[in-house]
Amino acid sequence: MSGGVRIGVVGAGMIAQVEHLPNLVSLGDRFQLVGVADPSAHVREAVAERHGIIAVEALPDLLELGLDALLVATPDPLHAGAVVAGLDAGLHVFCEKPLCYTEREAAAIIERRDREGLVVQVGYMKRFDPNYEAALDLLPEGGEGLRYISVEVSDPDSWPFVAHRPLLRADDVPAALVEDARALQRAEVAEALGVTVDGAHLRGYADPLMSGVIHTINAVHGMLERMGIEDADVVGGHIWSGGESAAGTVSLLDGAAAWHFAQVLVPGIAWYRERYVLHFEQTVIEMQFPAPYLNNQQTDLWVRRSQGLRLDTTHVQAGYGEAFVRELEGFHAAVTGAEPVRNTVEQAMRDARLLSAVARCAIGADG
Repeated sequence: MSGGVRIGVVGAGMIAQVEHLPNLVSLGDRFQLVGVADPSAHVREAVAERHGIIAVEALPDLLELGLDALLVATPDPLHAGAVVAGLDAGLHVFCEKPLCYTEREAAAIIERRDREGLVVQVGYMKRFDPNYEAALDLLPEGGEGLRYISVEVSDPDSWPFVAHRPLLRADDVPAALVEDARALQRAEVAEALGVTVDGAHLRGYADPLMSGVIHTINAVHGMLERMGIEDADVVGGHIWSGGESAAGTVSLLDGAAAWHFAQVLVPGIAWYRERYVLHFEQTVIEMQFPAPYLNNQQTDLWVRRSQGLRLDTTHVQAGYGEAFVRELEGFHAAVTGAEPVRNTVEQAMRDARLLSAVARCAIGADG
């Protein structure tokens, strides 16, 4: 791979335009960005001109460009199919979350990945955040003293944080393609949940849960893995506001601790907060992430301990490295064999299983 890993991007929507395409260009010592595929003619033409790359309409055309790797940034229900196509073409694959909805899709991806000896990395950039990594070093073995984990996300749905970017909306995609993707999503969700859902339940599972909350689920799973905590039993779920907001409750350590998370859509407020608090008997660790698209903003990390009445609060600062860039550096390191894969298919499916259980709880409660 002299000259860098030759990579193509399928899907030129917001995440590709705002993060992946410019970040790949900036990492020119590691990647050679070859081309992009997108069904929107004016979007692909604009990004091709902006970045000096080839633009094609569909994934099969992109796979003909002599790539080493594929970055998948299509709409969520198309992820699994694009990943399988990339693996079948002999390419390493970086896929935006969620990797897929169903166990069947995950098994197909794992079989091809292992058969060909390829890398599949899922786009959970928070695992690469410097202060998230610093928080992992603070966690006790076995989760000693853990009482409660809370995660609360207040999200206006990105618009305030991309308004300053040269973002093009795909308003010329054929209606038949859009409907095909929606039909595929409905089928995949029904397979994942074991029941056909529509309306608020469909939206709640596919949007705030599998497209938003899944980031926080993966981040907390990373903390649990570091502590050696394997059991995480879903005991509650709720979807409300027509499917715009969702929450779940998980039992940990055989009921000795609990984990609650909520993502609330607040579309009229140009403000974002993503706050994690881990309560231990002798320590409280708090972490607050900035809005994802405000690059190089530091995640705040506080550690609180007491000596009698004296409360000591430490504000940890581990750096300003951009997580979206660092995850691509991690992908390059995995592809070249320099480091193991971070954010694997197996980890992604653990996240998906938990959220499927949350959605089933919510559906049962509403039923």
